Amino acid sequence: MRFITATALAALLTTPALADGWKDDYQVLKFGILSGENEKDRLMRNEPLRAYLEEALGVEVEIFTAGNYDGVIQAIAANQIEIARLGSSSYAAAYTATDGGVVPTLTTLKKDGTTGYYSIVVSRCDSGITSLADAKGKVHAFADPDSTSGYAVPYFNMVTKEGFKPEDYFGTVTFGGSHEADVTGVVNGTFDTAATYQNNDADGVYQRMEDKGMIEEGVVCKIWESPEITSGPWTFRKNLPEALIEDVTVAIEGFPAADPEGFKLYSSFTEEDPNPDTGFKRVDTERYQWIVDMRAWIKAHRRSSS
Repeated sequence: MRFITATALAALLTTPALADGWKDDYQVLKFGILSGENEKDRLMRNEPLRAYLEEALGVEVEIFTAGNYDGVIQAIAANQIEIARLGSSSYAAAYTATDGGVVPTLTTLKKDGTTGYYSIVVSRCDSGITSLADAKGKVHAFADPDSTSGYAVPYFNMVTKEGFKPEDYFGTVTFGGSHEADVTGVVNGTFDTAATYQNNDADGVYQRMEDKGMIEEGVVCKIWESPEITSGPWTFRKNLPEALIEDVTVAIEGFPAADPEGFKLYSSFTEEDPNPDTGFKRVDTERYQWIVDMRAWIKAHRRSSS
């Protein structure tokens, strides 16, 4: 399915032509998206951006999906895709896997000017678990080993701030495979607690699942929240032409103005969200170095403790 709104087409007609020097070698661009939600919704949510980029750049644009985060990371490391919309931790994983061979250019900008979100731990509201202290000895699920909010940040904070190692503290530690799978597992009683994320108390994974009718409202409650995390970046292979990286980055920056309705779908906009996404902000490698360092700490900590 390909579509682009009249607003987007009008904006494209008034946008200066982008440089064509790289297009002979890159007639198809593939961008990867992570498995934070089911594949049908992922493709639906990113279709307006895909269609817009195809029109703006004048080349074919395809969406690449995988069953887990590592599939997208390995695809960009193996030069199978050019671009990926990554989380902070999956960016750090790609940075490490490619020996610094990826470049972050943009992250999400919110209405209040911030560029962050939060890792949270959730449980059923009727479980009697209202804190991490109540969860001791229970079944806890992380989302994916390469998830920032679903694994790296909560694991790091549990050890360094909360004072316990998850493998020793919980009765069982497992991976749900995705954020939606984590929340579903909590609702179904497979997991007592699970790690996921939210932007604020009105907008997050379990709130969106409520909006989509996937779970009933009021079944899932937050029991822990992390410090703010920098949102993940749009990431390019470093071995791509600089003009390609800049042209695609500029095109993505123009998406919210060119297709406001498409951007709302892409960003999961809801009227109830007091601080919705409004666009993008430029970032660089230095912005995510602390995430790279945190992943290295986790890897070393787990190795020394095994």
